[in-house]
Amino acid sequence: MGLLITLFCIAFFWLLVGHAVSEFALQSDAMAKGKNFNSEPGPVPWYYWMASHSLIHAGAVTLITGSIFLGIMELVLHFAADCAKCAGYTSIHVDQFFHVICKLCWAYLAAQDGVAYVSNERGSTGG
Repeated sequence: MGLLITLFCIAFFWLLVGHAVSEFALQSDAMAKGKNFNSEPGPVPWYYWMASHSLIHAGAVTLITGSIFLGIMELVLHFAADCAKCAGYTSIHVDQFFHVICKLCWAYLAAQDGVAYVSNERGSTGG
């Protein structure tokens, strides 16, 4: 049980760092406005901006967890959550809460995978 908690905490910490960098440091003002389908249309369609923003998040999740599956899940759910925010269905606070809940799920799944990997390595005979 101790290994699972340790791996979960490490994964969750780095996923939050990745989220902060992706959501705030790497999101330009042009991207923040351009991804909103309720904003004045620009030369780049809103869905290009939204897909790019979501792909940045998906890349961070994939790099941190080593799981392309979790990265794809992040891509889809981040895109959906931000569309809901842009449509006015959720506030910035609900949007960020949802993103953190996703990171908790990814951390748990990544930690479970890490425990399974360590258990298999300990049980292997090496030959």
